[in-house]
Amino acid sequence: MKLVTASEMRELDRRTIEQWGLPGQVLMENAGRAVVQAAAELFDEVGRGPVVIVAGKGNNGGDGFVAARWLHCAGVDAEVCLLAAGDELSGNAAANFAIAARMGVPIYEQAGRALLDERLRRAALIIDGVLGTGISGQVRGSAREAIAAMNAAPAPVIAIDIPSGVDSDTGAILGDATWAHTTVTFALPKIGLYQYPGRERCGQIIVAPIGMAPQLIEADELRTNLTLDDDAAWMLPGRAPDMHKGDAGRLLVVAGSVGMTGAAALAALAATRSGAGLVYVACPESLNDILEVKCTEALTRPMPETEARSLALSAEESIVQMGAEMDAVVLGPGLSQHEETAELARRLATRLELPMIIDADGLNAFAGRVEELSARDVPAIITPHPGEMARLTGRSIGDIQADRVSAARGVAGAANAVVVLKGAGTVIAAPDGEAWVNATGNEGLAGGGSGDVLSGMIGAFLAGGAPALHAAVAGVFYHGRAADVAAQPGRRGLVAPALLDVLPTVFPPA
Repeated sequence: MKLVTASEMRELDRRTIEQWGLPGQVLMENAGRAVVQAAAELFDEVGRGPVVIVAGKGNNGGDGFVAARWLHCAGVDAEVCLLAAGDELSGNAAANFAIAARMGVPIYEQAGRALLDERLRRAALIIDGVLGTGISGQVRGSAREAIAAMNAAPAPVIAIDIPSGVDSDTGAILGDATWAHTTVTFALPKIGLYQYPGRERCGQIIVAPIGMAPQLIEADELRTNLTLDDDAAWMLPGRAPDMHKGDAGRLLVVAGSVGMTGAAALAALAATRSGAGLVYVACPESLNDILEVKCTEALTRPMPETEARSLALSAEESIVQMGAEMDAVVLGPGLSQHEETAELARRLATRLELPMIIDADGLNAFAGRVEELSARDVPAIITPHPGEMARLTGRSIGDIQADRVSAARGVAGAANAVVVLKGAGTVIAAPDGEAWVNATGNEGLAGGGSGDVLSGMIGAFLAGGAPALHAAVAGVFYHGRAADVAAQPGRRGLVAPALLDVLPTVFPPA
């Protein structure tokens, strides 16, 4: 499913009206009726009672007037608290204000905080039509007062298109934002609905069609996508009933150092449980015996090591020779930041011209020099969390988190690599600008080792023949799905090995 920015949505509106001849009034009518449908479903939960629509003077307020009119016609006790005077409205919002007023919908104009508090106390349901996708800058004045009043009221809130105060492009909270029980968004979801902290304010997200042509909402020029089950399933490498272990892919995991054998083991075991046929672990020689015990499903290969018991530069030729027999490489889990090992990682990233995922200390080896990856003929996949992204780019974590989609796209283009910017609402971006946003997973993934599992999963898909972008999108999706399954008893205390236990259950049948 496509995700859109505010400007892309405005362009879709314009083209629908001008090229397809569907009037804006019809679009607003359809939007308002979709909100009523969501309200009717919520009545089953909260009981049918008074509905208060809090409306601004823009199109979201116009959608609110449509909803109020239909609720009123259905015999629901519905009223509107308008933050402006009626004569301040224009266009379709003004037209629907006038229709609602003529039909007898109670409308309180220039509603201030005291009136809002009074009317919202009696509400069984609140509809937020204060601000939409067009806001910029911090929310102030009457809009901020209305948001505070809705958040203080006991009734659940349905947000029209997006909770007021959430930036529709980034998910940022612009001073304050409504806490919605349900958000009814129109035609296509907005990127900010699936990026934190905005995602937390949305509650259940309902994507409601309002009559836009499929040619518009499925257009190739819309380059941001939300990963759905069907998307992830078709991106997986194929599994034939007569395949053998060589057909399923050979994966080399270059990983491990003293104190961090767990990272190497988790990556290797995740790869075996995600369908890789053969997994080899190139590790420091003194740690080989440990990893043989930890990784009974993989084959270990001891390599020369530094005095700090990390991989030595002298391991380069042996690893390159191994790589000649492999289909893909995972480079980085638990490697350490030893200077010699970091140089080895940089050389391997250049010399191993295979599909490759670079993670953890493999990424740290490229701090401030991520553009060096652009020389690879085969695009790599890099999987930074925000801290690693900051080290790669020299930007602050706050700057990266402020617009995660743009940050991922920028590095993907500069490094000629697929970027997996980890975190809630993980973003996957390709060098050509295509991006995917993931919605699976939970806070149980906020623990050591979960990223190593992800690396192994993506590595398995690469070894199985999936293109880099597909391997990354599918890996992130099913990694999150595994966390959702493993966290059924509770998310607190979810550990990475629990993901391994459920991995075989989360993939669709071959």
